[in-house]
Amino acid sequence: MSIASRDGSGTEAGSGHPGLPLWGLLALFTAAFTAVMTELLPAGLLPDMSRSLGVSESRVGFLVTGYAAASFLAAIPLTAVLRGLRRRPVLMGTLAGFALCNAVTALSSDYALTFGARLMAGVMGGTLWAMLAGYAARMVPAERRGRAIAIVLAGITVALSFGIPADTALARLLGWRAAFGTVAMAAVVLVAWVAWRVPDFPGEPASERFPLWRIAAMPGIRTVLAITLLLLLGHQAMYTYMAPFTERSGLGSGRAGLVLFVFGLATVGGIWLVGVLIDRHPRPTLLGALALIAAAMLALGLFGRDPVVLLAAVAAWGVAFGGAPTLLQTALVRISGPGRADVATSMQTTVYNAGIAAGSLAGGVVLESAGTGAGALPWTTLPLIAVALATVTAARRHAFPAR
Repeated sequence: MSIASRDGSGTEAGSGHPGLPLWGLLALFTAAFTAVMTELLPAGLLPDMSRSLGVSESRVGFLVTGYAAASFLAAIPLTAVLRGLRRRPVLMGTLAGFALCNAVTALSSDYALTFGARLMAGVMGGTLWAMLAGYAARMVPAERRGRAIAIVLAGITVALSFGIPADTALARLLGWRAAFGTVAMAAVVLVAWVAWRVPDFPGEPASERFPLWRIAAMPGIRTVLAITLLLLLGHQAMYTYMAPFTERSGLGSGRAGLVLFVFGLATVGGIWLVGVLIDRHPRPTLLGALALIAAAMLALGLFGRDPVVLLAAVAAWGVAFGGAPTLLQTALVRISGPGRADVATSMQTTVYNAGIAAGSLAGGVVLESAGTGAGALPWTTLPLIAVALATVTAARRHAFPAR
């Protein structure tokens, strides 16, 4: 059974890992997995959802935009309102909200209702991401907090690598509504799992809250946030519309799931590679990751109709993108210091959602207005990544020092 002490540490009896309440951490891992699935699942279902809801593929892409925009707008104010409440009821309520929103999406035949459900799901997502890392840290002794947070956030990678491709494949067999229904049912089970194995903690006293503006004013913070925004803008403009881009290639229609699987699998390799390099070579590793994304976009823009080039470029993009967010978050923690890392990370979460919303919106506009259709998407991403690469190259003092 999971045991939580009064100071917030926890142990899992019989787990073989003293101080790590694995079942509780795996519940938070699954929460992260569910949030990513909810947010990005429409990217793999654009054609099917478009036909069913009677709207264009770009408007289905805006379901991702709406989710991210709601998450962006709600994260800070809603977190501020809820910070004084006990943590487990807030977590369970958020997961129940995911279940309801995904169920409505699965049952709805009206685009407006579907869009409304996505907005509410985005509110749930903003609340969840603001609390996951801190919740994991409070469940374990101080010396194991890094490992606990790593376990929880690995749910993001697993969702990208296996969850979204698997649910996309399920949609091919049973329809896109089954894909959302599956995520809704998983969230219901997760609420019970949290009640069973995740300890509860008190809310945060007002006297211990650190103001955001003081973190934002620290040298280097705004540069790291700017790079995060550029990266997510470029990435999401392309990633959201991989289904129509894939249909241009020799792979043919209905193979977006394969492409997304290749991307997701490559992110696992990217995270492993960054784990090897980040402590000794953080700056060169980030520069290499951004350069690799730029090269992948160039290849997709020039030769994206070739299936071999498509899959190879997507794999390179996945390797680079898989490690880049870790490098950026590590830079934020280094600048802000461990005691202020939660505040800095919450700011980055807001920027992430702004980038996702604006990127998917920009990609949809390009898809509808460009004469070349989806073929223009890599050329939309490439300049953004190039600016990010140039900014990191120049930021040698505070944000990304040479040593």
